[in-house]
This record gives sequence, C-alpha cells and structure tokens, in this order.
Amino acid sequence: MPFPTTRLRRLRHTPALRALVRETEIAPSDLIAPLFVRHGHSLRIPIQSMPGVFQLSIDQAVLAAQGLFQAGISAVLLFGIPQIKDEMGSENFDPQGIVPQAIRAIKAAVPQLLVASDICLCEYNDSGHCGLLNTTEHTHFAQHYVLNDETLPILAKTAIAHAQAGADLLAPSGMIDGMVQALRDGLDSAGFAHLPILSYSVKFSSSFYGPFREAAEGAPRFGDRKTHQLDPANGNLAVREAEEDVLEGADLLMVKPALAYLDVIQRLKARFAGVPLVAYNVSGEYAMVKAAAQNGWLDEKAVVMEILLGMKRAGADLIISYHAADFARWMHEK
Repeated sequence: MPFPTTRLRRLRHTPALRALVRETEIAPSDLIAPLFVRHGHSLRIPIQSMPGVFQLSIDQAVLAAQGLFQAGISAVLLFGIPQIKDEMGSENFDPQGIVPQAIRAIKAAVPQLLVASDICLCEYNDSGHCGLLNTTEHTHFAQHYVLNDETLPILAKTAIAHAQAGADLLAPSGMIDGMVQALRDGLDSAGFAHLPILSYSVKFSSSFYGPFREAAEGAPRFGDRKTHQLDPANGNLAVREAEEDVLEGADLLMVKPALAYLDVIQRLKARFAGVPLVAYNVSGEYAMVKAAAQNGWLDEKAVVMEILLGMKRAGADLIISYHAADFARWMHEK
C-alpha cells in the first residue's frame, strides 16, 4: 500500500530497529591487513604518505601480526623490501629472502593467523616492473616491454618458495597472462595442491597506487605498467580477465582498486557467485581519508566504516585494507 499506510521510516526511528534490519555487516574477520617487511631489527619506519603504516623488520612484523590476530583480523598479506634488487628479482624466491623469513616467523608465533604472500617481481627487480623485461630493440617487442611467458616460471618458483616457508595463500599480482595456471602447475607439482590461489584478477592501471610504491619501494624506474594492467575504462574486459583466472584454477578473485570500481565488484559477484571475492582498499584510498581526517575535514571513523560497508554491499566477501587495525579497534570500542 502507498503512503500514508506504508511508512518506510518506521524501521529507522530507533537504533535497535536500525540494527535489527541491517542488511550488510562487516567484522574484523572480513579484513586482511597488508604488512611491509624489510631486513633489520627493531625497525618501524613510517611511510610518509600513509600515516599509521610502517615498514617493519621481522620482529616488529611478528608483533604486529600478533596484535592483529588478537583484535580479530583473520589474515595478513606480506610485501617484502629486499636487500638487493637484480634483473630476476632473485630474493623473491630465495628461501632466505625477506618474505620467506617473515612467513616462517609469523607462522611460528601465530600459527592460527592466515598468511598470504604477494607474488610479483616489481619490488624485487632492479627495474621496478612486474616481470622480466625485453632489453633489446631487435625483436617484435618494444625495448623494456614486460615479457609474459618468460616471467611465468619465476612467478611459479616464487610461489613454491613461499609455500615451502609456510604461506597459506599465494596471491599473484602482476596481471601476467597465464600466471594462475603457472602457479597452479608449480604448486601442484611441488606437493602443494592443497594451497589456494588468490588472483589479482582485475587490477587496473590506477592513479591510486602512489603511496604503495613508496611503502614497497617498488615504483618503476621508467615507463609505466599500462601494457599489463587493465585500462580503467574497461568493465567487460575485467569480467573476461576473471573468467580466464577461474578457468586456470583461481580459488579467490580480487578487484583492485576497490572504491572507484564498485560496479566491477558487483558484476564479478553476480557472475562468479560461488568464488570468494576480495576487494583491495588500496593505498591511495587510505591516504585520502587519512589526509582529510588530519585536516579536520572528515570524521575518519565514520568515513572508513561507510567505505568498507560500501565494498561489502557491492559484493566483496573480504577486504584488504590498511584501515584493518583501526577498524578492529573501533569495533572493540563499541
């Protein structure tokens, strides 16, 4: 019946009623916290463009992981800053590299915490790009073009090294064609058929990544990543990318960034209802909120809650967010 018989405000006039009929809920266990790990001891190096986020030595990363787990966060995602960068990104797959060491230390201290590792070359090689580069002009590729098939064995080798260190979840992020298949074949052949793959299936060539590149010290030394990351204009191609990864064996899918791509999250959730979907609330999204809050322009807690709820409402099952620790603290303060 129309107004005045129907009064939709009836369900909004008290906090108890609003809570009773709330459609979307988000909890600390829905969040994955990124951690940046580097060599050294007792290091907490502030990231200027991401207030409250640090590069951590392994002992400090362990403390951070323990605190996150106690606050109800279910998983962390590790990014490494190596001592030496080379053409192959060798420390990425070195058993004594920074991420394998961090995985072992965190799993020893907090075995129940799920530890995911980012699988890419950009933080580890001397070019800052996501794969091996063509370095000659005498081929059909442009000089400094990221080579696809030549990069795949290195990604698989890295995934195996991280799995051997104890990683629970492998997350290839380079948007290299065939990366999920390469990881699946490598992991299966090495005895890790049980380990899932979280694919950065839909990673746009975005302007929101700037603070992350400071945090991970992985900015490209020249050029950009537009030859392998998605054009922000292409929603249909995003669905096709996800389809390919599902066919190759991806166990979870990701959309990155999240805030400007809620429509893509919604489309993927509708198309792949049975596949867990992850949204990456990226560094630029985090930095904008922090900067506005520090200037008194926004209520940080209220805005973060609204942003994360929007991602969940759009269809994300899990959210990777630098706000994870703050969110968990706010929830416990209720």
